[in-house]
Amino acid sequence: MGKYETLAKEIVKNVGGKENVSSLVHCITRLRFKLKDESKAKDDVLKNMDGVVTVMKSGGQYQVVIGNHVPDVFAEVMPLLGLAEEAGQEEDPEKGSLFNRAIDTISGIFQPILGIMAACGMVKGLNALFVALGLYSDACGGYLILNAIGDGLFNFMPLFLGYTAAKKFKLKPMLGLVIGAIMCYPTIQNSALSAGGNALYTLFGGTMFASKVYTDFFGIPLIGMDYTGTVIPVIFVVYFASKCEKFFNKFIPDLVKFFFVPMLTLLVAIPAGLLVIGPLATFGSTVIAEAVMTVRNFSPMLAGAIVGLTWQILVIFGLHWGFIPVYINNIMTNGFDNVMMPFFACTFATSAVVLGVFFKTKNKQIKEMAIPNFISGIFGVTEPAIYGILLPLKKPFIISCIVGGIGGGFYGAFNFRKFMMGGMGIFEFPAMIEPDGSMGNLIVAVVGVIISMVLGFAATMIFYKEKEPAAVQGTEEQYKDQLEPEITGQEKMMKQLEIASPIKGRVLKLESVKDAAFASGVLGKGAAILPEEGKVYAPASGVVSALFPTLHALGIETDDGVQILIHIGLDTVQLNGEGFEAMIKQGDRIEKGQLLITFDKEFIESKGYCVETPVLVSNSDDFLDVVETREEYADAGDLLLNVLK
Repeated sequence: MGKYETLAKEIVKNVGGKENVSSLVHCITRLRFKLKDESKAKDDVLKNMDGVVTVMKSGGQYQVVIGNHVPDVFAEVMPLLGLAEEAGQEEDPEKGSLFNRAIDTISGIFQPILGIMAACGMVKGLNALFVALGLYSDACGGYLILNAIGDGLFNFMPLFLGYTAAKKFKLKPMLGLVIGAIMCYPTIQNSALSAGGNALYTLFGGTMFASKVYTDFFGIPLIGMDYTGTVIPVIFVVYFASKCEKFFNKFIPDLVKFFFVPMLTLLVAIPAGLLVIGPLATFGSTVIAEAVMTVRNFSPMLAGAIVGLTWQILVIFGLHWGFIPVYINNIMTNGFDNVMMPFFACTFATSAVVLGVFFKTKNKQIKEMAIPNFISGIFGVTEPAIYGILLPLKKPFIISCIVGGIGGGFYGAFNFRKFMMGGMGIFEFPAMIEPDGSMGNLIVAVVGVIISMVLGFAATMIFYKEKEPAAVQGTEEQYKDQLEPEITGQEKMMKQLEIASPIKGRVLKLESVKDAAFASGVLGKGAAILPEEGKVYAPASGVVSALFPTLHALGIETDDGVQILIHIGLDTVQLNGEGFEAMIKQGDRIEKGQLLITFDKEFIESKGYCVETPVLVSNSDDFLDVVETREEYADAGDLLLNVLK
């Protein structure tokens, strides 16, 4: 069994099953589901699942936040869904609000290439750094090869985006790839050279859209555009091509569809793309770049502070994807980005706050989480820290946002820029070296990091005060040490009456059960099981003291006088026994491990009932204490409760 196979099965089950999933993609830390009916997903179950950080709903996506090992979980989930790698095409782009569709489209197109984009950008940035440090010359072969590694993706960006956009718009992916290749075709890019460098005339002269025309397409002017490295034009051309393909598929006979549909799609989409769509999209890119620069120039410090203050909030809801094209477009159009880069301060503010929490907390579980999350934040991945520590503790999250705003304001005031895409966290530094090799911008980057980390750490040490264990709010996994009583040396000398788990499944804290009566402990101390199968076994030897007519609950009095209540599911009394079968009757003598009841777990869930099963010591007041297992999973027969006498 794969390391994450069990987790993958639980995730699929609790998002409503594979039949409820239209598509699935993942980013650095999240599984991003497109669900047919989000109401079928069990948010609370997923949030409390070991291996899941939290659940978010944003941009038309149901996001299950996993952490750094999300690719491994994704690899286990996909076969369970029965979806091909192109699963992202299953969703209906016409559903949802315009805003949600826009965010979903942007994320779906850019997510697949972000990892390789970061890798290539890091190589290019390090290559520039090593030349600036004098380790080798930019004329040597080593520099040439490393630069090719760094530049390859960015120079031919339309090919990659053509492929991912085609998958998103339900166009055959290879057609999208071909469209990207055509837009990078050398002769088209060098139309000026083909015409001997002499323009026929200039369109839109005297405006920001002034464009030279070197040739035409059967009398229609072809504006000289360089699409290599661009992002917006190819996306619009591919979208248009997807509509063309859909149109031709309706009318072309099946016998010749295989080659006629692609041919006609290209014959219509490419001329339209190069003559109209591409130039208009390029003009639009120019307008966007000018607009954001105008807004930023109004008050660089204020603009930077706003980005720094709000970036983590955008990340929480996955809305930061809406700004990725702005960031890429700025670099491609202006040669740098100084609008979105103030978010860089948030990365290090978050890391410093987590480090401060590490020193302030006395909670062992939080300490264990803090250092890995600090390191992850330094490398640019802050979501585990945000969801795992900062948000549950509240005040540290507020501190990190405020400090991020201060750092962002500093970056805005000093015109902090990034000159190439790629890299995350500390690996972004090489991309901040100015093209002429000067280090002024890099110094601003380092100073901003120092300011953000010093302020974040200091503010946490001063203002964050840990609450008493009983008052701390958070998930059971984050505060396990505070929620689970330990058996002390003195208690070990007492008599321990062991109660086995009657059901195979995941162990839940009783206070996490979605029923106030059970969760409060007023019915007795104990634990709960989230069943994996519909079988209930005797947790100890004794007598069946009660068996409800609906068979959803039974009482057992053990030979040691422990009264146990097993309640199969919540509110399942309303099923009137449907889906349950008893192998025993009230008054029967039972032995530990004996099969008592079977139940149809899938049927119960299909009726909308929760199958969380509390296992209580109903006379717990007669004993010194009831201590639940520290294990997160139990087979039937494994130790679940220790009753101290």
